[in-house]
Amino acid sequence: MAHGLTADQIARCEHEGFVFPIAVLSPDEAAYYHERYDEALRKGTELGSDVVNVKGHLVLKWMADLARDPRILDAVECLLGPNILCWTTTFFVKRPGDYTYVSWHQDATYWGLSGPQVYSAWLAFTPSNRTSGCMRVIPGSHRELVPHADTFDEKNLLSRGQQLAVDVDDSRAVDIELGPGQMSLHHVQIVHGSSPNTSPLPRIGFVVRYISTEIEQMSGFRDSAMLVRGEDHHSHFDLETVPDRDFDPDALARFERLRERRNRILYREVS
Repeated sequence: MAHGLTADQIARCEHEGFVFPIAVLSPDEAAYYHERYDEALRKGTELGSDVVNVKGHLVLKWMADLARDPRILDAVECLLGPNILCWTTTFFVKRPGDYTYVSWHQDATYWGLSGPQVYSAWLAFTPSNRTSGCMRVIPGSHRELVPHADTFDEKNLLSRGQQLAVDVDDSRAVDIELGPGQMSLHHVQIVHGSSPNTSPLPRIGFVVRYISTEIEQMSGFRDSAMLVRGEDHHSHFDLETVPDRDFDPDALARFERLRERRNRILYREVS
């Protein structure tokens, strides 16, 4: 293929549940977006709103534009087909010496989505390697869901500190090492986690959760998403509006309403 994934990459993703590295941004572009992230973090702090970590694309036009970048979507389309929604955007950030980590878990357990046609794009703004606490995955673990338990550990970057309630064979883990501008794709059911950052640099990853328009939200709450490619013939989600500019007041008001709705989904009781 001229764009997107090769046949070998698609086969690996179907068999193992992930694929990397995928070149998306140049190093200069990655540095540019790193600066935009830092600026947004400062501005959000001034406004008293955490605009970058849950659905920041509703407030930050550059984030919405990046989630719709053809270099990302061409790869995602190879896995999900031509009609794609961005369900959410977030950042996973580990500062040097902050000892934050991500426990072994499967995303599908808590998201309330109706099927497995869901992939996460993990785009590195800074080096993500063994030393800085890169994501690790267990190949082939996306074929079935396993029990989880909530810990709410303050050092865990996950919303509920959720972790597998079964043992994981760490010896099978693959380190998803990425340079600035490189991306990985991983299935919603893949077992994954990461260790603390012991490097002198921050590890900053921009993560977009992409779903097929066929997917439904099964939590009992009405959900929203941004159409990023193709058409939505199902209307399972309220379609989100792309902001005209960063920190537009109307966009900020919509963001607060939709973020509250998303939190009700993520923090609901899960049986």
